[in-house]
Amino acid sequence: MLNYLWGFMIIIGTIFAAFTGNLPSVTEAALDSAKEAVMLCITMIGVMSFWVGLMKIAERAGLIEGASKKLEPLLTFLFPSIPKDHKAREYISTNMIANFFGLGWAATPAGLSAMQELKKVSRQKEGVASREMCTFLVLNISSLQLIPVNMIAYRSQYGSANPSMITGPAMLATAISTLVAVIFCKLACMGREERL
Repeated sequence: MLNYLWGFMIIIGTIFAAFTGNLPSVTEAALDSAKEAVMLCITMIGVMSFWVGLMKIAERAGLIEGASKKLEPLLTFLFPSIPKDHKAREYISTNMIANFFGLGWAATPAGLSAMQELKKVSRQKEGVASREMCTFLVLNISSLQLIPVNMIAYRSQYGSANPSMITGPAMLATAISTLVAVIFCKLACMGREERL
């Protein structure tokens, strides 16, 4: 559906530009945007490679495993029905750690693996998300971040005088969104238990 919407807007914009004599401006803007998109991709690939590489080094050095153990009480609070030694806990903690350091790219594979493992322990019928899956998704979206790597990279790419100035506000915003997510998930779980 979204493809049709974008296609419609492009066609209408091009027709309008042709009738108003602005077609050369549309062509120039399209070429400039394409060049800018390629430059942004190159910047983001560099940033992504650096941080994902650091994540792999931390994983091989045992730092991720150590941090995962520290997260056990939190995981037990958030996901009480997942067994202690289940693989889903490892993937969830890896995802949370990667998100905390602003590494959404490194968090995605762990998040997908966590969902697959959560599906295995789900008691819901096929096609219905379990409470744990919903909780994980909401927490993943709220994404508590210490370092907003993406935003810093975007600000740097577009010439910000101080790209890392966003760090404080981003930490505050993601802390609030994560707190609200946890409260929402706990209240939703309590409400569901009462109905059952």
